[in-house]
Amino acid sequence: MIDPDDVLPRLIALIRRLHAESDGFLERQDDAQLWYNRGYADGIVAAIHELGHSEAIPPDLREPDPGLEQGIRAQSLMPWGKAHAHGVEMGHRETFEVLEAA
Repeated sequence: MIDPDDVLPRLIALIRRLHAESDGFLERQDDAQLWYNRGYADGIVAAIHELGHSEAIPPDLREPDPGLEQGIRAQSLMPWGKAHAHGVEMGHRETFEVLEAA
């Protein structure tokens, strides 16, 4: 059985790594992988919230930057915007799978 107390710190570390790797992704429309990675991190955060573990998310990761959200929405119909949406979907789903198994 998986212990959420063991998994949550690893998920937080993954979110931080994906944020660092995708820094500046809004300006990199030529690299859909960066958009996917940021979306994956966003999906993990959303799933952690939904599963009732919000307290495990550090304050700096709890709420996305409003300007960032607006920039993402503005690109939602473009391939890189769709990559972000797919990343959100996958990060959310896979986090649920891991934490629900706990």
